[in-house]
Amino acid sequence: MKKSILAILTVVTIAFTSCTSDNPETTTPSNTFDLKVDDLKGEITNNETVTLDATKTYTLTGGLIVRSGASLIIPAGTTIKSDPTADTEKAKTIFIAIERGAKIFVNGTATKPVVMTSGKTAPTEGNWGGLIICGDAKVNTGDNGTSEVGGLLYGGNNNADSSGKITYLKISYTGSKFSDSKEYNGVSFFGVGSGTEVSNIYTFESGDDAVEFFGGAVNASKLVLVNSYDDSLDYADGYIGTITDVYINGVSFGGVEGSNNGQNDIALPMTDAKILNMSIVKGTATKFTASEKAINFKEGGGKQTYTNLFVDGIAIFAKLDSNTGATARIAAGDFKVNGANFVTANNTTAVYVTNQTGAGAGASLPSWADWTK
Repeated sequence: MKKSILAILTVVTIAFTSCTSDNPETTTPSNTFDLKVDDLKGEITNNETVTLDATKTYTLTGGLIVRSGASLIIPAGTTIKSDPTADTEKAKTIFIAIERGAKIFVNGTATKPVVMTSGKTAPTEGNWGGLIICGDAKVNTGDNGTSEVGGLLYGGNNNADSSGKITYLKISYTGSKFSDSKEYNGVSFFGVGSGTEVSNIYTFESGDDAVEFFGGAVNASKLVLVNSYDDSLDYADGYIGTITDVYINGVSFGGVEGSNNGQNDIALPMTDAKILNMSIVKGTATKFTASEKAINFKEGGGKQTYTNLFVDGIAIFAKLDSNTGATARIAAGDFKVNGANFVTANNTTAVYVTNQTGAGAGASLPSWADWTK
Protein backbone atom coordinates (compact mmCIF):
# COMPACT_ATOMS: atom_id res chain seq x y z
CA MET A 1 0.00 0.00 0.00
CA LYS A 2 2.78 2.37 0.92
CA LYS A 3 4.62 1.56 -2.31
CA SER A 4 1.47 2.26 -4.35
CA ILE A 5 0.98 5.65 -2.68
CA LEU A 6 4.62 6.59 -3.28
CA ALA A 7 4.31 5.59 -6.92
CA ILE A 8 1.20 7.70 -7.37
CA LEU A 9 2.87 10.70 -5.72
CA THR A 10 5.90 10.31 -7.96
CA VAL A 11 3.74 10.28 -11.10
CA VAL A 12 1.79 13.35 -9.93
CA THR A 13 5.00 15.20 -9.11
CA ILE A 14 6.50 14.42 -12.52
CA ALA A 15 3.30 15.47 -14.30
CA PHE A 16 3.07 18.73 -12.31
CA THR A 17 6.73 19.55 -12.96
CA SER A 18 6.28 18.83 -16.65
CA CYS A 19 3.27 21.14 -16.92
CA THR A 20 4.78 24.02 -15.01
CA SER A 21 8.07 23.89 -16.89
CA ASP A 22 6.17 24.56 -20.13
CA ASN A 23 4.64 27.75 -18.63
CA PRO A 24 7.26 29.34 -16.39
CA GLU A 25 6.04 32.20 -14.20
CA THR A 26 7.21 35.60 -15.39
CA THR A 27 8.91 37.69 -12.67
CA THR A 28 10.32 41.19 -12.72
CA PRO A 29 13.98 41.38 -11.70
CA SER A 30 14.38 43.15 -8.37
CA ASN A 31 17.37 45.13 -9.66
CA THR A 32 17.41 46.44 -13.20
CA PHE A 33 19.39 49.70 -12.86
CA ASP A 34 22.96 49.44 -14.12
CA LEU A 35 24.88 51.22 -11.35
CA LYS A 36 28.33 52.26 -12.59
CA VAL A 37 30.72 54.14 -10.34
CA ASP A 38 32.52 55.89 -13.22
CA ASP A 39 29.41 56.44 -15.38
CA LEU A 40 26.50 57.33 -13.12
CA LYS A 41 23.41 58.19 -15.18
CA GLY A 42 20.15 56.74 -16.42
CA GLU A 43 16.69 56.03 -15.01
CA ILE A 44 15.83 54.13 -11.84
CA THR A 45 12.45 52.48 -12.50
CA ASN A 46 10.29 49.44 -11.61
CA ASN A 47 9.81 50.52 -7.98
CA GLU A 48 13.49 49.75 -7.47
CA THR A 49 15.59 51.06 -4.59
CA VAL A 50 19.19 51.88 -5.48
CA THR A 51 21.71 52.47 -2.70
CA LEU A 52 25.07 54.07 -3.39
CA ASP A 53 28.30 52.96 -1.69
CA ALA A 54 29.89 55.58 0.57
CA THR A 55 33.34 54.08 0.04
CA LYS A 56 33.26 54.98 -3.65
CA THR A 57 33.41 58.32 -5.50
CA TYR A 58 30.83 58.39 -8.29
CA THR A 59 31.22 60.25 -11.57
CA LEU A 60 27.91 61.73 -12.76
CA THR A 61 28.06 61.70 -16.56
CA GLY A 62 24.47 62.53 -17.48
CA GLY A 63 20.98 62.82 -16.09
CA LEU A 64 20.18 60.49 -13.18
CA ILE A 65 16.38 60.32 -12.90
CA VAL A 66 14.49 58.45 -10.18
CA ARG A 67 11.09 57.58 -11.59
CA SER A 68 7.80 57.35 -9.67
CA GLY A 69 7.76 54.50 -7.17
CA ALA A 70 11.55 54.14 -7.11
CA SER A 71 14.01 55.39 -4.49
CA LEU A 72 17.62 56.53 -4.34
CA ILE A 73 19.52 56.18 -1.06
CA ILE A 74 22.77 58.10 -0.62
CA PRO A 75 24.58 57.11 2.59
CA ALA A 76 26.62 59.44 4.80
CA GLY A 77 30.04 60.22 3.38
CA THR A 78 29.15 59.54 -0.27
CA THR A 79 30.77 61.78 -2.91
CA ILE A 80 29.34 62.39 -6.39
CA LYS A 81 31.37 64.43 -8.89
CA SER A 82 30.33 65.68 -12.30
CA ASP A 83 32.12 64.52 -15.43
CA PRO A 84 35.53 66.28 -15.42
CA THR A 85 35.60 66.34 -19.22
CA ALA A 86 32.17 67.93 -19.70
CA ASP A 87 32.08 71.07 -21.83
CA THR A 88 29.42 73.79 -21.50
CA GLU A 89 26.99 71.93 -23.74
CA LYS A 90 27.29 68.62 -21.89
CA ALA A 91 27.18 70.31 -18.47
CA LYS A 92 23.50 71.08 -18.96
CA THR A 93 22.71 67.36 -19.30
CA ILE A 94 24.31 66.44 -15.95
CA PHE A 95 21.84 66.51 -13.05
CA ILE A 96 20.00 64.40 -10.48
CA ALA A 97 16.19 64.49 -10.60
CA ILE A 98 13.50 62.91 -8.45
CA GLU A 99 10.18 62.45 -10.24
CA ARG A 100 6.83 63.03 -8.56
CA GLY A 101 6.05 59.85 -6.65
CA ALA A 102 9.72 58.89 -6.24
CA LYS A 103 11.95 59.39 -3.20
CA ILE A 104 15.50 60.39 -2.40
CA PHE A 105 17.26 59.85 0.92
CA VAL A 106 20.38 61.97 1.39
CA ASN A 107 21.53 60.58 4.73
CA GLY A 108 24.53 62.75 5.54
CA THR A 109 25.82 63.59 9.00
CA ALA A 110 27.76 66.55 10.37
CA THR A 111 31.00 64.57 10.24
CA LYS A 112 30.19 62.70 7.03
CA PRO A 113 28.07 64.91 4.76
CA VAL A 114 26.99 63.81 1.31
CA VAL A 115 28.96 65.77 -1.30
CA MET A 116 27.74 66.64 -4.81
CA THR A 117 30.29 68.73 -6.66
CA SER A 118 32.26 69.41 -9.84
CA GLY A 119 34.77 66.90 -11.06
CA LYS A 120 36.96 69.48 -12.75
CA THR A 121 40.45 70.27 -11.55
CA ALA A 122 39.63 73.98 -11.50
CA PRO A 123 35.88 74.02 -10.73
CA THR A 124 33.60 76.99 -11.39
CA GLU A 125 29.90 77.72 -11.11
CA GLY A 126 27.85 76.05 -13.83
CA ASN A 127 30.01 72.92 -14.18
CA TRP A 128 26.87 70.78 -13.83
CA GLY A 129 23.12 71.12 -13.26
CA GLY A 130 22.04 70.39 -9.70
CA LEU A 131 19.44 68.48 -7.71
CA ILE A 132 15.77 68.61 -8.76
CA ILE A 133 12.95 67.23 -6.61
CA CYS A 134 9.33 67.07 -7.78
CA GLY A 135 6.34 66.39 -5.53
CA ASP A 136 2.57 66.21 -5.38
CA ALA A 137 1.86 69.29 -3.23
CA LYS A 138 -0.19 72.29 -4.28
CA VAL A 139 1.17 75.05 -6.51
CA ASN A 140 -0.76 78.03 -7.86
CA THR A 141 0.39 77.51 -11.45
CA GLY A 142 -1.60 74.28 -11.95
CA ASP A 143 -1.59 70.68 -10.73
CA ASN A 144 0.61 69.31 -13.51
CA GLY A 145 3.38 71.77 -14.10
CA THR A 146 6.61 70.88 -15.88
CA SER A 147 9.87 71.48 -14.05
CA GLU A 148 11.91 74.41 -15.32
CA VAL A 149 14.62 71.99 -16.39
CA GLY A 150 14.39 68.22 -16.63
CA GLY A 151 10.82 68.27 -18.02
CA LEU A 152 9.27 66.44 -15.05
CA LEU A 153 5.66 66.82 -13.93
CA TYR A 154 5.02 68.28 -10.48
CA GLY A 155 2.21 69.63 -8.33
CA GLY A 156 -1.06 68.17 -7.09
CA ASN A 157 -3.29 68.31 -4.03
CA ASN A 158 -1.31 66.48 -1.36
CA ASN A 159 0.51 69.06 0.74
CA ALA A 160 1.64 66.27 3.10
CA ASP A 161 3.37 64.39 0.28
CA SER A 162 6.84 62.98 0.98
CA SER A 163 9.73 62.94 -1.47
CA GLY A 164 12.08 61.49 1.14
CA LYS A 165 14.78 63.18 3.19
CA ILE A 166 17.76 65.48 2.65
CA THR A 167 20.14 66.21 5.47
CA TYR A 168 23.78 67.30 5.58
CA LEU A 169 24.27 67.87 1.88
CA LYS A 170 27.14 69.88 0.40
CA ILE A 171 26.32 70.81 -3.19
CA SER A 172 28.59 73.07 -5.23
CA TYR A 173 29.42 74.47 -8.71
CA THR A 174 25.87 73.92 -9.97
CA GLY A 175 23.71 76.08 -12.22
CA SER A 176 24.68 75.13 -15.77
CA LYS A 177 22.77 77.11 -18.38
CA PHE A 178 20.01 75.00 -19.92
CA SER A 179 18.82 77.70 -22.35
CA ASP A 180 18.81 81.48 -22.71
CA SER A 181 16.01 81.73 -20.15
CA LYS A 182 16.58 78.66 -17.94
CA GLU A 183 19.38 77.64 -15.61
CA TYR A 184 19.61 74.98 -12.96
CA ASN A 185 19.65 75.95 -9.29
CA GLY A 186 21.67 74.27 -6.57
CA VAL A 187 18.57 72.50 -5.22
CA SER A 188 15.11 72.98 -6.75
CA PHE A 189 11.91 71.93 -4.95
CA PHE A 190 8.93 71.69 -7.32
CA GLY A 191 5.62 71.18 -5.49
CA VAL A 192 7.31 69.26 -2.69
CA GLY A 193 5.18 68.34 0.33
CA SER A 194 5.66 68.75 4.06
CA GLY A 195 6.28 65.03 4.51
CA THR A 196 9.73 65.61 3.03
CA GLU A 197 12.48 66.30 5.58
CA VAL A 198 14.93 69.05 4.60
CA SER A 199 17.75 70.28 6.83
CA ASN A 200 21.44 71.18 6.75
CA ILE A 201 22.07 72.05 3.11
CA TYR A 202 25.21 73.93 2.09
CA THR A 203 25.37 75.40 -1.40
CA PHE A 204 28.50 76.99 -2.85
CA GLU A 205 29.10 78.75 -6.17
CA SER A 206 25.68 78.25 -7.73
CA GLY A 207 25.35 79.69 -11.23
CA ASP A 208 21.70 80.55 -10.61
CA ASP A 209 19.70 80.44 -7.35
CA ALA A 210 21.10 78.44 -4.45
CA VAL A 211 17.78 76.94 -3.30
CA GLU A 212 14.37 77.57 -4.86
CA PHE A 213 10.87 76.45 -3.87
CA PHE A 214 8.25 76.36 -6.64
CA GLY A 215 5.02 76.12 -4.64
CA GLY A 216 4.61 73.19 -2.30
CA ALA A 217 4.52 73.04 1.47
CA VAL A 218 7.89 71.60 2.47
CA ASN A 219 9.62 73.13 5.50
CA ALA A 220 13.40 73.52 5.68
CA SER A 221 15.99 74.36 8.29
CA LYS A 222 19.68 75.23 8.56
CA LEU A 223 20.54 76.40 5.05
CA VAL A 224 23.98 77.87 4.30
CA LEU A 225 23.95 79.59 0.90
CA VAL A 226 27.31 80.99 -0.18
CA ASN A 227 28.18 82.76 -3.46
CA SER A 228 25.05 82.53 -5.62
CA TYR A 229 25.03 84.21 -9.02
CA ASP A 230 21.32 84.93 -9.15
CA ASP A 231 19.24 84.90 -5.95
CA SER A 232 20.33 83.05 -2.84
CA LEU A 233 16.93 81.88 -1.56
CA ASP A 234 13.93 81.94 -3.89
CA TYR A 235 10.32 80.89 -3.37
CA ALA A 236 7.30 81.37 -5.62
CA ASP A 237 4.08 79.93 -7.04
CA GLY A 238 2.12 79.63 -3.80
CA TYR A 239 4.87 78.25 -1.60
CA ILE A 240 3.49 77.73 1.92
CA GLY A 241 6.05 76.79 4.53
CA THR A 242 8.51 77.74 7.24
CA ILE A 243 12.25 78.09 6.67
CA THR A 244 14.32 78.29 9.84
CA ASP A 245 18.01 79.25 10.30
CA VAL A 246 19.41 80.57 7.03
CA TYR A 247 22.88 82.03 6.53
CA ILE A 248 23.52 83.80 3.22
CA ASN A 249 26.84 85.27 2.09
CA GLY A 250 27.75 86.50 -1.39
CA VAL A 251 24.63 88.09 -2.92
CA SER A 252 24.56 88.83 -6.65
CA PHE A 253 20.91 89.81 -7.11
CA GLY A 254 18.49 89.30 -4.18
CA GLY A 255 19.31 87.75 -0.86
CA VAL A 256 15.73 86.48 -1.04
CA GLU A 257 13.39 86.61 -4.02
CA GLY A 258 9.85 86.01 -2.79
CA SER A 259 6.95 86.04 -5.22
CA ASN A 260 3.42 84.76 -5.72
CA ASN A 261 2.82 84.12 -9.42
CA GLY A 262 4.41 85.65 -12.52
CA GLN A 263 1.25 85.38 -14.63
CA ASN A 264 -1.37 86.21 -11.99
CA ASP A 265 0.01 88.01 -8.97
CA ILE A 266 -3.07 87.29 -6.83
CA ALA A 267 -3.31 83.59 -7.73
CA LEU A 268 -4.36 81.12 -5.02
CA PRO A 269 -3.13 79.47 -2.95
CA MET A 270 -1.14 82.57 -2.20
CA THR A 271 2.49 82.33 -1.19
CA ASP A 272 2.74 82.37 2.62
CA ALA A 273 6.37 82.04 3.67
CA LYS A 274 7.67 82.36 7.20
CA ILE A 275 11.43 82.85 7.60
CA LEU A 276 12.92 82.60 11.08
CA ASN A 277 16.53 83.47 11.96
CA MET A 278 18.22 84.67 8.80
CA SER A 279 21.46 86.52 8.09
CA ILE A 280 21.99 88.11 4.67
CA VAL A 281 25.58 89.25 4.11
CA LYS A 282 26.28 91.02 0.82
CA GLY A 283 29.87 89.83 0.55
CA THR A 284 33.04 91.75 -0.20
CA ALA A 285 33.85 90.66 -3.77
CA THR A 286 32.96 93.24 -6.43
CA LYS A 287 30.72 90.76 -8.24
CA PHE A 288 28.39 90.65 -5.24
CA THR A 289 26.31 93.79 -5.82
CA ALA A 290 22.95 92.73 -4.30
CA SER A 291 21.34 94.58 -7.20
CA GLU A 292 17.87 93.37 -6.14
CA LYS A 293 18.45 94.20 -2.46
CA ALA A 294 18.10 92.05 0.64
CA ILE A 295 14.51 91.11 -0.26
CA ASN A 296 13.05 91.21 -3.77
CA PHE A 297 9.28 91.40 -3.16
CA LYS A 298 8.23 90.29 -6.62
CA GLU A 299 5.21 89.30 -8.74
CA GLY A 300 2.56 89.98 -6.11
CA GLY A 301 4.86 89.02 -3.27
CA GLY A 302 2.22 87.06 -1.41
CA LYS A 303 2.53 86.89 2.37
CA GLN A 304 6.06 87.10 3.75
CA THR A 305 7.08 87.14 7.40
CA TYR A 306 10.70 87.55 8.54
CA THR A 307 11.59 87.11 12.20
CA ASN A 308 15.10 87.79 13.53
CA LEU A 309 16.43 88.95 10.18
CA PHE A 310 19.92 90.49 10.04
CA VAL A 311 21.31 92.27 6.94
CA ASP A 312 24.88 93.38 6.37
CA GLY A 313 26.21 95.59 3.57
CA ILE A 314 22.92 96.32 1.77
CA ALA A 315 21.64 99.87 2.28
CA ILE A 316 18.20 99.57 0.65
CA PHE A 317 16.19 96.82 2.27
CA ALA A 318 13.76 95.72 -0.46
CA LYS A 319 13.14 95.89 -4.18
CA LEU A 320 9.38 96.25 -4.57
CA ASP A 321 6.99 95.10 -7.24
CA SER A 322 4.81 98.17 -7.95
CA ASN A 323 1.82 96.27 -9.36
CA THR A 324 -1.49 96.18 -7.51
CA GLY A 325 -1.11 92.67 -6.12
CA ALA A 326 2.09 93.54 -4.27
CA THR A 327 0.93 96.96 -3.12
CA ALA A 328 -2.25 95.38 -1.74
CA ARG A 329 -0.22 92.86 0.26
CA ILE A 330 1.99 95.60 1.72
CA ALA A 331 -1.05 97.75 2.57
CA ALA A 332 -2.69 94.78 4.29
CA GLY A 333 0.37 94.24 6.50
CA ASP A 334 1.28 90.95 4.84
CA PHE A 335 4.96 91.90 4.50
CA LYS A 336 6.23 91.68 8.07
CA VAL A 337 9.84 92.23 9.13
CA ASN A 338 11.11 91.72 12.67
CA GLY A 339 7.72 92.29 14.23
CA ALA A 340 6.78 95.35 12.14
CA ASN A 341 4.71 95.83 9.02
CA PHE A 342 6.90 96.90 6.12
CA VAL A 343 6.49 100.58 5.30
CA THR A 344 7.63 101.77 1.87
CA ALA A 345 8.84 105.13 3.19
CA ASN A 346 11.26 103.41 5.58
CA ASN A 347 12.85 101.05 3.04
CA THR A 348 16.32 100.83 4.62
CA THR A 349 18.13 98.10 6.52
CA ALA A 350 18.73 100.49 9.42
CA VAL A 351 15.02 100.44 10.20
CA TYR A 352 14.35 96.72 9.89
CA VAL A 353 17.38 94.92 11.29
CA THR A 354 18.27 96.86 14.45
CA ASN A 355 19.54 94.58 17.25
CA GLN A 356 18.95 91.39 15.28
CA THR A 357 21.34 88.44 15.23
CA GLY A 358 19.89 86.60 12.26
CA ALA A 359 21.05 83.02 11.91
CA GLY A 360 22.66 83.23 15.32
CA ALA A 361 25.83 85.24 14.86
CA GLY A 362 25.02 88.38 12.88
CA ALA A 363 27.35 88.54 9.87
CA SER A 364 29.48 85.60 11.04
CA LEU A 365 28.89 81.98 10.19
CA PRO A 366 26.74 80.56 13.01
CA SER A 367 28.10 77.74 15.13
CA TRP A 368 25.46 75.28 13.91
CA ALA A 369 27.01 75.63 10.43
CA ASP A 370 30.54 74.66 11.49
CA TRP A 371 30.10 71.38 9.60
CA THR A 372 30.33 73.33 6.31
CA LYS A 373 33.91 74.50 6.90
